[in-house]
Amino acid sequence: MKPMKSSRSQERSNVQLLTGLIMTAGQPSRRQEKVSRVIRESVSDTIANRLNDPRIQGLVSVTEVDVSPDLKNADVGLSILAADERRQEQTFRAIQHAARHIQARLGRSLTSKFCPKLRFHLDTKLHKTLETLRLIDAAAREYKRPEDTSDDEPSEEHD
Repeated sequence: MKPMKSSRSQERSNVQLLTGLIMTAGQPSRRQEKVSRVIRESVSDTIANRLNDPRIQGLVSVTEVDVSPDLKNADVGLSILAADERRQEQTFRAIQHAARHIQARLGRSLTSKFCPKLRFHLDTKLHKTLETLRLIDAAAREYKRPEDTSDDEPSEEHD
């Protein structure tokens, strides 16, 4: 029979295990980071150089890739700068339509057992940042003080 651990040492090991899980829960592993980097490069290359869809217009950037801990799923954030919102949506739909082709090319570039299933979403951070900068510029122009002309005018002295 195995001797039982004391409840105090068992509690201590449970606390250490839980602390380790909490500390690593928000941080991706090195493997996740490596797979994320490969996905970013492969998806960017495929969209820029391998898709011949006339619906894809404007500048498409892969802004973020979030890989699940089991490496079976990946959320891919795309930033699309197009002439208008309609073309942006059209480009995004075309990329979603080509997801199988993008997935297949990714599978060829990965050397792992599994190829993560890609889920695309529009990343609007850049658009929101540009809009914020535009609003700041507009506010700065609105509240810009007119130049003081009091230096040019003679001042009246009261004796």
